[in-house]
Amino acid sequence: MRMDKDIKKGAEFIENSKNIMVFSGAGLSTESGIPDFRSPGGVWDRYDPSDFDFQNIISDERIRERYWQMSTEFYESMRDAKPNKAHIALKKLEDKGKLLAIVTQNIDNLHQKAGNSIERIIELHGNAFSVSCLECGKRYARDQIQERIRNGVKIPYCDDCSGILKPDTISFGQTMPEDKMTRAFICAGECDLCMVLGSSLVVYPAASVPDYALKSGAKIMIINRDKTPLDPKADIVIHESVSYALVRMIG
Repeated sequence: MRMDKDIKKGAEFIENSKNIMVFSGAGLSTESGIPDFRSPGGVWDRYDPSDFDFQNIISDERIRERYWQMSTEFYESMRDAKPNKAHIALKKLEDKGKLLAIVTQNIDNLHQKAGNSIERIIELHGNAFSVSCLECGKRYARDQIQERIRNGVKIPYCDDCSGILKPDTISFGQTMPEDKMTRAFICAGECDLCMVLGSSLVVYPAASVPDYALKSGAKIMIINRDKTPLDPKADIVIHESVSYALVRMIG
């Protein structure tokens, strides 16, 4: 069976690699019960993503209220989620001394919950478990802000300066974190194997990171249920559950 051969080949790639960069997307977390924004029944089936452009959020109080409604709905779906077998396999990869970095599009904190070192996790799209003031920079635990919303506050504001509060995630039209993008490209240039896990590779500029790894000479392994634009150039492509494949490759 072709997939079994690819899984065996993938295990050999991992065994023979010294600096592995993981690039993870929403497909890794759906197996923990967190819905993909873009999948049927996902958040974008109930909200118009164009409403939540960063400039709209900071300039329109009505949009801000709706943004917090959407963000709360999504946060509550991930707050109690637990790492799945794929996340645990990546912890084992780090324990073996082979993991250079996890570059992730996910905002769900599951790599941290699985036990991967914080310094090896590069969150390109931020993290939903904290909130910051866009004016003074004061940070809050997300649950602290959610408590206000549960008590009837529709739009939370900063205690210190009354500035706009926003979860520490990247919205449409918001500038990507330059330091994290730089680190991601450095890792892409240094890795000998790039494992793309659960990403459709259609959201840019994040999706340019695996492409840079390819151009820098790394082998590319893609595990995703659906096809990606990088499939034709990858060394291994497995259209299957990430957990199913990784457990068989790593244990």
